[in-house]
Amino acid sequence: MAAKQRLLEAETEALELDARYGHLKAEAIVELAVERFRDAGGIAAISSFGADSAALLHMVASVDRSVPVVFLDTGQHFGETLEYRDQLAEDLGLENLRVIHPRQETLLTRDPDGKLHASDPDQCCEIRKVEPMARAVEPYAAWFTGRKRYQSATRAKMPVFEAVGPRIRINPLARWTTADQAAYMRAHNLRENPLVAFGYFSVGCFPCTEPVKAGEDPRSGRWAGRAKTECGIHLPGLEELTTAA
Repeated sequence: MAAKQRLLEAETEALELDARYGHLKAEAIVELAVERFRDAGGIAAISSFGADSAALLHMVASVDRSVPVVFLDTGQHFGETLEYRDQLAEDLGLENLRVIHPRQETLLTRDPDGKLHASDPDQCCEIRKVEPMARAVEPYAAWFTGRKRYQSATRAKMPVFEAVGPRIRINPLARWTTADQAAYMRAHNLRENPLVAFGYFSVGCFPCTEPVKAGEDPRSGRWAGRAKTECGIHLPGLEELTTAA
């Protein structure tokens, strides 16, 4: 009964927050969310350190550099992404970078040769991203993502505040356009993931990421040639794992 009550409370809280604050500028959303949740269950930023991660992390660091920044190291990232993670964290003075890994025993039993992505990308994402993500957010009442509505059809109606199990997921940049992203990067002279220069406008694991072709949406290079468009950490199903956690 207590678990069900917390789910209802989270859903109500997310709806109220979105109605009251969802229209604010991204910087204001980040500031109020940090203040609201910092001492009320805790808040973190989940970052892929991908193509456009710097803007959100800059906003978070501008409010509080000690906010945990969680990076899921799948074991199959581009070397450039790992280098960028460390460089950007130093640029912004991030004080609490936390790296989460897949469970080693799971990899040994379900993906011993590291090639599961070729035969079953959904299962690969499940063990390398979704389950680690559930563990990553477990300590917190809320977390930030850098998702934007323009990035894909699956994100087109995404709210700024949403409930995921008993927790709140916050998407401060939901309403941003590519122009907003570019303008913020220029205004604050932020370091860009070097893969962007080669046409990687959404950066994931190296076996499943290609440069984006002209005229296609920014995430079209992810799992190219497959119906898959999301790794699963932002889709229904994570709430079951976070509820269990």
